[in-house]
Amino acid sequence: MSSIIYKILRPQEWQAAKTATFFTGAPVDKADGFIHFSTAKQVEETARRYFADCENVHVLAVAEDKLPADQVKWEPSRGGDLFPHLYGVMPMAAVIAHRRLEQADGIFDFSTIFRDIAP
Repeated sequence: MSSIIYKILRPQEWQAAKTATFFTGAPVDKADGFIHFSTAKQVEETARRYFADCENVHVLAVAEDKLPADQVKWEPSRGGDLFPHLYGVMPMAAVIAHRRLEQADGIFDFSTIFRDIAP
């Protein structure tokens, strides 16, 4: 069974990615040299920390087994937790679901994501 990992994009990043065959990364990904992902347990905190300035975001559920296995590395980051990083481009075919989330009172409600997608 494939692990599902999550990528959060700003609206303009989603506009560029949604018609592409491959996603080459958001500006922060390109600066760091890998595409940042979060697990189901990490994604809400990622949104809170790095997307607080956004009225809405696009959350992509990605099947890890559809990514090049030799390019996915689980590396320590925030608090020593292991985060999935992709050292390459992400085939958009790996995206199994997409949700647009609105921020309300500084919080993104991820319940609609997890109701439909098993983490």
